[in-house]
Amino acid sequence: MNAASPGPTGSELANKIARLVEERGWNQEDFARISDLNRHTCHQILHGGPKRGLRNTTVNQCAKALGLTVSELRTLPLDRLLPRMHGKPAADDESLKLLYERAALPALVAWLDRNKDRAAQLRPDEIQELLDMQAPGGPLDKVGVESCVEMLERRRLLICRVKEIACTEYFDFLEQCVKLIHEKVKPPARRGE
Repeated sequence: MNAASPGPTGSELANKIARLVEERGWNQEDFARISDLNRHTCHQILHGGPKRGLRNTTVNQCAKALGLTVSELRTLPLDRLLPRMHGKPAADDESLKLLYERAALPALVAWLDRNKDRAAQLRPDEIQELLDMQAPGGPLDKVGVESCVEMLERRRLLICRVKEIACTEYFDFLEQCVKLIHEKVKPPARRGE
């Protein structure tokens, strides 16, 4: 399983990885720690790529650190991957089309007209959630479209940051914090459960 990976050449894939690492704002030390790769390998990837192809295990560790699958890292073009480095995978065309077709609330339609770029950054699950919020008396009516979209965007960024922290030595601390907060917000258990 340590054979060189097929697909793009080692330097092409390394250049793509380097650009994604740069987009995350990581330096070589960050990348080495988060990907669990040695510094020499990280240096090669970030500075022009190795002379030979990248090993499958190296590509796997890079993909995992970047929050991608190996297939996505190998096959998707850089312009589709860059937004994901900020936790903002672009909505697929079908989901975005569905959003525009099913947006019935006038405030949502107006928001979509004013915010085409932000709408295009919504994930398919966020689009469905937004559509569900437009029911009469729902959150879009009560708190407004902008507030609901901001909540979705903030949640997406928070999840991305949690994933980054989970790859560090702060994992145990993160786990404790999440457990404490979860205990405060989860509904009380019913008797007999």
